[in-house]
Amino acid sequence: MKTSILKILIAATLMFGVTQAEESIFGKLPDGQEVKIFVLTNASGMTVKVTEYGAILVSIEAADRNGKFADLSHGYDTLEGWLTNTSYFGSTVGRFGNRIADGKFSLDGKTYELATNNDPGGIHCHLHGGLKGYDKVLWKGETFEKKNSSGVIFTYTSKDGDEGYPGNLSMEVTYTLNNNNELIWEAKATTDAPTVLNLVHHSYWNLSGDAETSINDHELTLFADHYLPTNKGLIPTGDKAPVAGTPMDFTKPHLIGERVGDQFEALKFGGGYDHAWVLSGQKEGELTRAAKLRDPKTGRTMEILTNQPAIQFYGGNFLDGTVTGKGEITYEHRTALCLETEGWPDAPNNPKAPSAILRPGETYSHKMVHRFSAE
Repeated sequence: MKTSILKILIAATLMFGVTQAEESIFGKLPDGQEVKIFVLTNASGMTVKVTEYGAILVSIEAADRNGKFADLSHGYDTLEGWLTNTSYFGSTVGRFGNRIADGKFSLDGKTYELATNNDPGGIHCHLHGGLKGYDKVLWKGETFEKKNSSGVIFTYTSKDGDEGYPGNLSMEVTYTLNNNNELIWEAKATTDAPTVLNLVHHSYWNLSGDAETSINDHELTLFADHYLPTNKGLIPTGDKAPVAGTPMDFTKPHLIGERVGDQFEALKFGGGYDHAWVLSGQKEGELTRAAKLRDPKTGRTMEILTNQPAIQFYGGNFLDGTVTGKGEITYEHRTALCLETEGWPDAPNNPKAPSAILRPGETYSHKMVHRFSAE
């Protein structure tokens, strides 16, 4: 009886265009701390789940052209699964998302050494904040509800010296689901000492809703005239290169698998697509159009807008069937992709890159809009 009444109330709420945010206990960490999970629902029936562990996007369900809903992201069903997350599924990563060469950078005349926890091409580098980045810590979540949106605000303070980075860093990451079928991820941060910062959202997408299928048949547009060539260790060389005439050109829609096997140096180094593109898309207010991803079979479409200078497109090249995720599905090669808006990889070591330095008195701001539809 109570369940029926609850369903009626939810249906009535959605009918009048009001979004909802609900919370419950997801589980406990090994040290006994409770972890909450939050469910956001909008007037169209889209559902988003996020958790305090890692400020992670657990799942997102959106409709295809026939109104069929499905989860579009890789991940795990339980907190215990998320505790094994080495692929950064759905995570908020930092202090510096993406790679830093040799795990070193200099700031105001002092050299800082970080963990080298990644070695593409056999060359060691620092990746996504180190051994225990922000994807592996417990954030504090609080819900909010408005007439046309609902969401969760996560807060966390990273101490001076955390993973080798300087400065106490106070962060706020907000997930908002609105009635325009937009999921907005927004990060803000302040510091009490100069530091480097590149907070990144790292979801893995498969718009088909079938996590066992390849994303090579997805159609991708990147609103970028240049990309960042890398060395064998996937560290940008420092310059940007035009995409014209190369398999890196997604200024018009292309199937991802169409050219991924081309004999092109960048693709050889990355084992496929795993590079940053420098954005040049049209503006929508403060934001720049970054990408459009479409699954031709279901019609599901995701557009991405951001206030950041670049987007990393990673084609799931390192998924290899060793990870079992939601519904006991084994995640095989290229069954999902990432589209990560961000500053330039290795920016602290590249004088040609937009600055990644945050100083006291400044506020870091990163906004990323995922706009869903069905064509």
